[in-house]
Amino acid sequence: MGNCCSDVGGGMAAVSGAASSAATGNQNDAVDMYLRSHGIHGLFSQIELSFSATSLRDRDVFSKSDPMVVVYIKERDGAINEVFRTEVVLNSLTPTWIAKYTITYHFEVVQNLLFKVFDVDTQYHNVEMKMLKLEEQQSLGEACCTLSEIVTKPNRSLTLDLIRREESVSSTHSQHCGKLTVHAEECFSSKSTADIILRCIDLESKDLFSKSDPFLVISKLVESGISIPVCKTEVLKNDHNPTWKPVFLNIQQVGSKDSPLVIECFNFNSNGKHDLIGKVRKSLADLEKLHLGREGENLYLPTLVGHNYENKILNSKLLVDKFSETAQHSFLDYLAGGFELNFMVAIDFTASNGNPRLPDSLHYIDPSGRLNAYQKAIYGVGEVLQFYDADRRYPAWGFGARPIDGPVSHCFNLNGSSNYCEVQGIQGIMMAYTSALFNVSLAGPTLFGHVINRASVVACDSLSTGAKKYFVLLIITDGVITDLQETKDALVKASDLPLSILIVGVGGADFKEMEILDADKGERLESTTGCIASRDIVQFVPFRDVQNSPSCCCSSRFYYCFRMGKGNKEGTSKQFRWTKPMEHVFLEILAEEAQKGNKPSNTFKTISIKRVVEAIFERFKSNTMRSMWKII
Repeated sequence: MGNCCSDVGGGMAAVSGAASSAATGNQNDAVDMYLRSHGIHGLFSQIELSFSATSLRDRDVFSKSDPMVVVYIKERDGAINEVFRTEVVLNSLTPTWIAKYTITYHFEVVQNLLFKVFDVDTQYHNVEMKMLKLEEQQSLGEACCTLSEIVTKPNRSLTLDLIRREESVSSTHSQHCGKLTVHAEECFSSKSTADIILRCIDLESKDLFSKSDPFLVISKLVESGISIPVCKTEVLKNDHNPTWKPVFLNIQQVGSKDSPLVIECFNFNSNGKHDLIGKVRKSLADLEKLHLGREGENLYLPTLVGHNYENKILNSKLLVDKFSETAQHSFLDYLAGGFELNFMVAIDFTASNGNPRLPDSLHYIDPSGRLNAYQKAIYGVGEVLQFYDADRRYPAWGFGARPIDGPVSHCFNLNGSSNYCEVQGIQGIMMAYTSALFNVSLAGPTLFGHVINRASVVACDSLSTGAKKYFVLLIITDGVITDLQETKDALVKASDLPLSILIVGVGGADFKEMEILDADKGERLESTTGCIASRDIVQFVPFRDVQNSPSCCCSSRFYYCFRMGKGNKEGTSKQFRWTKPMEHVFLEILAEEAQKGNKPSNTFKTISIKRVVEAIFERFKSNTMRSMWKII
């Protein structure tokens, strides 16, 4: 959806309905409750990082720089991994970015962060943010610190000097590159999300020969008095009575429904100097009252009178056309309510995989029994999910192949049947997959839309009967899809269904474009008709990132990748997210039980949770263990 820029010159698309964010995991409610019930606080917390900069270098000839922040984590072994990108702010040397990065803060761990600021060249402004090649952008400087340095500041804001790497190495007198300010706020868990449609009437004109081009910026006021932007709407050209696309705000974004918000209306200018048209100060509760009372709130404009500023009340008004509050449920909520997880799989049979009879093919069946990448992916996900599916009958499809005496099919039953698509157990999938390799001809192109729509029909039929089922579709592919927009349309439509999709990329292809479908670092998907996905249901994983892991860790990584109800993309209402230590401990235990033949019930087994918390307590050198299950 859209492109990488916050103030988009070409098209001026929405930054995001809700502020973009990436998360490294959400704290587990059960363990957190247990620890707090025993007086243990602050072992880990969710921290949201906001970014702003001043005095950046101007690297453009005819305009100002177009900066973007990229965040990296420095691992203990010295490896540096990119974890997050902000949006691009056009023509600004003093940018404030909307996108937030959510990270789990561990008191006992030194968490080293590296921040790099890039000037994104004009020719890339219509490129998806995830697709930007950083080596093609100009560096505006970098800075590093630990997470502890930020959270221990009185106002939780740390200002860092930006330096150029080559200058910092070759010279003791580095050229001034500006400053980057990183602000931290603790996230408080909330499952409530507000869906809001805002509009204004009678806006004043700020342009000489046309109407204003208005957009809104919504900011929260934190305890220190700092204003932190959390959301920005799209720009609407030549409109004094604009109605913007829906805004999605999670309660944890703003603190509470009664926390004060500042809603500012600006007139867009391509030079980056946007004119303030007016603003209001309202909480979410106030906005809800405006909606219920069908009333408007007059904008005001701070005006210099003498030596002081006074708020001039304007005729312009802000109105709330829609305000609805919904709850986004977690994975544990679903299981506790008796939900089952149902596994579905779709396998890529396009010709780019290579001749399956040759050893260099991704579909090669090794006579020695060694699994190929497709088989490993099926086992890696299926061995975890099978214990949460009562009948263990799994829909299985293939796509991109030509069945015997037939045209190319982009969704055919893997078992060869024309009437039903299910197979029995993981072994049934493996047998159907092997059989299909000898009964179809690999073809193409690579299309996802058909199998996603087919999976949506299964999920929709289940929903219509009132069944308590949640579906996980595993798509295994070796290449980039050719029906990107059709796939987006299918995903937007499916986002209202009990369905999550895990896409696993096998082989050595460049899967950067595939990550567009995974909204972890960007905006939620938009269909050709302008509909916005109600939640992010896709997770993309390159198989090469996990293929060398032991079996239980491989399952753990895959299990972590699908999350039920990821919610609105800004880190709000995450799908199933564990802290990484919790994730690995739990899944290692689950894998051990699976190997022993133990089958978990619809809710997690008491012994599993008990072992997890024991492991957590052992890690933190605590031995208090009382009323374990009752407390959890």
